[in-house]
Amino acid sequence: MNVKLSRPMSLFLVAFGVWSWVIWPTFLKNIWSDPRSFSDGPTAFFTVHLVLVIASLVFGTVIGVLGVRGFLATRRR
Repeated sequence: MNVKLSRPMSLFLVAFGVWSWVIWPTFLKNIWSDPRSFSDGPTAFFTVHLVLVIASLVFGTVIGVLGVRGFLATRRR
């Protein structure tokens, strides 16, 4: 089964991927410097947010790659 993305939707997905890589590392930097993040090692507060950041970056990367592939497919037609 082939799914065809429109050019605007492909660009939206690419923008989402880029946005994820702009926002989430900044968020992690802010969480890292939060005093609630460490107390004799990482706290649950830090761990939960770290998992959130990792998951968001993985999803953002996958979505961005799908957008790039969709955009390239529209150029080949």
